[in-house]
Amino acid sequence: MRHVSTITVSPDRAEQPKQREQVHLDEAAAQVVGALFRELKAIFPAWRQAWPTADDEAAARRCWIKAFADAGLCDINAIRGGIVKSRRAGRSFMPSVGEFISWCRPAPEQLGCPSVRTAYLQACRLAHPAANRSGAHPAVWHAACEVGLSVLCELSEQKSRPLFERAYGITMDMLLRGEPLREIPKALPEKVNIPADSEKVKTALDKMRKLIRG
Repeated sequence: MRHVSTITVSPDRAEQPKQREQVHLDEAAAQVVGALFRELKAIFPAWRQAWPTADDEAAARRCWIKAFADAGLCDINAIRGGIVKSRRAGRSFMPSVGEFISWCRPAPEQLGCPSVRTAYLQACRLAHPAANRSGAHPAVWHAACEVGLSVLCELSEQKSRPLFERAYGITMDMLLRGEPLREIPKALPEKVNIPADSEKVKTALDKMRKLIRG
């Protein structure tokens, strides 16, 4: 799996100070975005609607570089996957940077998770107070908690689904980075037996008898 830093940073520079390494990483990212823009222009013929002037395009490049860094998008293969999805988009207008980043993410099914639609429906079921959450998928549970179980219960699908999809996408990013997810709470047993303190029981009974006797 290639990292964008391998495009311009040679091994003999690995010993240089961190600030200089960051400069080279930024240069590498700029080269990647520059090549990406050339590819996207060929795919989306109405690209001038998004970037009418050279200044607009330069500003967009800076925005995309920052967005890639914020999203941790630095894998060349992931960006290639986004280009493939761009070709399949079947439209003339440029995607936003957020949309393109979403195209670079692997599908949840590739990570062993439910599809977005299936995950949303499962999250809505989990949000019910009486739901059995023992069989919930960890990624679905994490995303549902990030949105808020009450939100999933109370809002319509039109309002709650975009919130869940955003949280689910962030959860996929966490899985890719190997970050831990929320733990699913263990279900309580049907009956809970708590041993009573004999002295406390005796005291309570004595009080009850006194009250009855007056």
